[in-house]
Amino acid sequence: MSSASAEPAGFLDGFDGILTEVAATGRRLTRQELESRRDLGERAAEAGLGLRRMISAHLAAARDAWPAGPNAGARGRSSADCALSAVQQAVDAFAEGYERAQRQAIRQEEAARREFIDDLLLGRSDLGRLAERAGRFGLRLARAHQVAVAEGPVAYDEGEPVPRQVARAVTARFDSRRILVTTKDGRLLCVAPGDQEEVLTWFAKQAYAATDGGRVAVGRAHPGPGGVVQSYEEALSTLEMAERLGFAGPVLKAADLLVYPVLARDRQALADLVVSALGPLRGARGGARPLLDTLTAYFDSGCVAAEAARRLSLSVRALTYRLERIRKLTGADPADPAQRYMLQTAAIGARLLNWPAQEL
Repeated sequence: MSSASAEPAGFLDGFDGILTEVAATGRRLTRQELESRRDLGERAAEAGLGLRRMISAHLAAARDAWPAGPNAGARGRSSADCALSAVQQAVDAFAEGYERAQRQAIRQEEAARREFIDDLLLGRSDLGRLAERAGRFGLRLARAHQVAVAEGPVAYDEGEPVPRQVARAVTARFDSRRILVTTKDGRLLCVAPGDQEEVLTWFAKQAYAATDGGRVAVGRAHPGPGGVVQSYEEALSTLEMAERLGFAGPVLKAADLLVYPVLARDRQALADLVVSALGPLRGARGGARPLLDTLTAYFDSGCVAAEAARRLSLSVRALTYRLERIRKLTGADPADPAQRYMLQTAAIGARLLNWPAQEL
């Protein structure tokens, strides 16, 4: 029965007869009668009738079928009490069935949403079919989209308090029909049109707060159904890169870090550079790690010795000594602009390849 043609009366089958019999005999509703009310509740929910409307219909039917009898005396009160009890049982069972149907519909919707999200982010579905399904969730995949990924101290599943909090904050501020906030592999995700970067900025702010200082990465905008996958993978790679390189920023943009994937693309060439440029540091007392950390801090601080010393909790004199040791061992001077680029690139490569902890 469709919601357009359904009427409440069609879901009250047998209610008046039950009410009359219970009022006359004083018995409670049978298990079969209660189950029939639940079934009718499920059908009403599936037909699209509102629960408030159906309860009103039950009360109206109860009034029409109210048992006739004396207005006073124990028998009249007993008959009315039984009738009221029957109404309560019937409406309660009906509402239980109605809610059961709603829960089932929600589970089906969540399953369809999860399947779509998995297909969208893994790129494992026919793109034409994927674009059709996207309309159901408010996305127009013919347009360019960007993806932001937030990673917290723990894994998150959709429906938990943190994802719900972030989703509410984003959809309350922007048009939720064109934005998808969800989770994937324990991370929070936001998919937004590529020309609405303010959405991802707001998502990053909310996710950072909700995850107690988690890190957010934003992929670049890419067009078409495959663009979401590409932006998502860029955001994931940026998070991984940030972890390996020790970036402290709460929000990282793939567009600002394109040099690092380029460096990592030819692993063998990068490994050769690291070994050639920094390999001699292994001969230092304490190994290569302290001097490599010195190089990293020096370059990250803009080659300002005082700032690098502060980051390493060293005196400027101790830092200067370390830089001199690096120059003698490698033959390259970190303070010389002509030689700095090679050392800085090698230092970045060392972090990308986890050298010297891992042999190259």
